[in-house]
Amino acid sequence: MMKLAILSTTIAVTAAFAPISSHSASKSSLCSTPEEDTSDIPADIPQPVPAVRPINGWVPDETAKCYGLPGAVAPTGYFDPLGFAQAGITLNEIKRNREAELMHGRVAMLATVGYFVGEQLPSPFGIVGPANDQLQQMPAPVFALFSATIAALEIRRAKIGWVEPDFGDWTKTLWKLRDNYYPGDVGFDPLGLKPTDAAGFASMQTRELQNGRLAMIGWAGMCAQELVNHRTIMETIDFYNKIYSGVNPYENCGADGIIC
Repeated sequence: MMKLAILSTTIAVTAAFAPISSHSASKSSLCSTPEEDTSDIPADIPQPVPAVRPINGWVPDETAKCYGLPGAVAPTGYFDPLGFAQAGITLNEIKRNREAELMHGRVAMLATVGYFVGEQLPSPFGIVGPANDQLQQMPAPVFALFSATIAALEIRRAKIGWVEPDFGDWTKTLWKLRDNYYPGDVGFDPLGLKPTDAAGFASMQTRELQNGRLAMIGWAGMCAQELVNHRTIMETIDFYNKIYSGVNPYENCGADGIIC
């Protein structure tokens, strides 16, 4: 019995160092996880598209107008008569156009308020008259500080939203926005008004766009009006109020007074 046990142990130890048979190797290979070889996959078979991470709840949709960006409201709905967002325009171009629309709208909203405030409230620098004529009245140091502030804000926006320039091949990065950048979202929200859900953000974005579009039209009208008659906004309102009331708006002007 002892001899049988010793013989069995010897056979088992010897088998542990014996080469694996081809049958065992093929069986174990079924349980392994080799690297996937995609060299034999035909080119005409569509490959899975990587998931796109939402930006403020927005995921670019090639099948949707303007890649699904918010901003279309009744009664015009999707309004693009000049074809800035027509089929074939790249996603980067759509984002860049939306960036331009948002930033110009924000500047126009500030300018619209600035026209009224700057013309009605006294200035610490003695600036008077129509808003169109006030910039050149600013003292040189104030104008320099004003210009430097604008430049700093624009550089910050470029660093947040734009891809770093490649001076070796500048055509690759010219006008290119970052993939994870939402047009106009530079991280400035001191009052915490930015919604956290996708629907709320899209709604607020649409309201901002609509107010910005209206402000651009309103500012253009005020600027054109002051270029024509060289009156402030309130002076023009008073002028036409007298006309519609049957009062001569020039009765208090001097003999050669054209502007009064």
